[in-house]
Amino acid sequence: MTKENVIKLLSTVSYPGFNRDIVSFGMIKDVIIDGQTVTIELHITSQNEKKKEAVREAVKKKLAGTFKTVNIHVSADAPQQKAPLSPQEPPPVRVLENVKHVVAVASGKGGVGKSTIAANLACAFRHQGKKVGLLDLDIYGPSLPIILGFNEQPKMTADKKLVPLQRYGMEVMSFGFISGNDTPTIWRGPLVARMTEQFFQDVQWGDLDVMILDLPPGTGDVQLTLTQKLKMTGAVIVTTPQDIALADVRKGADMFKKVNTPILGVIENMSGYILDGQLSDYLSSSMVINGQDIPVNEDGSFNLKLDLFKTGGGKKESERLGVPLLGQIPISPLIMAATDEGIPIVEKEPESSVSRIYRTIAESLSASLG
Repeated sequence: MTKENVIKLLSTVSYPGFNRDIVSFGMIKDVIIDGQTVTIELHITSQNEKKKEAVREAVKKKLAGTFKTVNIHVSADAPQQKAPLSPQEPPPVRVLENVKHVVAVASGKGGVGKSTIAANLACAFRHQGKKVGLLDLDIYGPSLPIILGFNEQPKMTADKKLVPLQRYGMEVMSFGFISGNDTPTIWRGPLVARMTEQFFQDVQWGDLDVMILDLPPGTGDVQLTLTQKLKMTGAVIVTTPQDIALADVRKGADMFKKVNTPILGVIENMSGYILDGQLSDYLSSSMVINGQDIPVNEDGSFNLKLDLFKTGGGKKESERLGVPLLGQIPISPLIMAATDEGIPIVEKEPESSVSRIYRTIAESLSASLG
């Protein structure tokens, strides 16, 4: 057992009350291995003795099966005055008391369709009878105002809180409501982090069964702020089938694992192209296109899926993460037409094959949320 192996084991020990582990918080000062004895030097600035003891016990339990003797030394800087919390003791995680579940729709890659999926997934939850909130956290490129056909701005309460806009029975908030869709946002990280916090502190959210977060691409300020300051139920990872997308998607997924945010599953978007057609003159119950045997219905209609990209990306990533592949959503003219109108496909064509996929995904997630 090497020092690196010990640190890897300790990276699975969460700091009490947080989604992050003690390694990512920088609490491991040193690891000394001497045969069957290991000594862990912890640096915890918190003055909360219960938390310190909880960390000690968790570390001992984690290493007890590997080493005969586990010694733990804890050092802390004695505060001389009330000061801002250090990185080792981050601000308390905020729990939205009136929201049962917070689910992030995320990907390390841009352009994979997160916003479209977030909007339709929220609608699918609403069709289950749930009270749903939808929050667009893409500060630099908010898409939900367009996807949901919004032109209005949110009102403000007497105590200076924004009131979410309503659409399809859901509460919706986006930075695009405030800034305007045509105005570029040129902000540094601290401003982005502060705005992210304000969407939870300064918005008058109602009682919700589930809140869907539409995250920006990457692993930047928004994601870091969320994992440090908000208690999330879990994240849904969105990818496309090809390997070039998977490289960035893996980074996004691994970020959530590192900060101990559960990954609820993977959705593969752009999973082939659906071609619907109608034959005016046909004699057979099937036809062959590009070597594929395509069934023809009694009225002459047919439905063909063409794989435009390399296949299997979603399945590959779900297996790597050890989580379910929740669904594969094809490129469909119906989705594109509905989005152009500012209406999610689940609302515009609720009985379409694509809408059924979204409903199945929502049902699977509901089962895991409990």
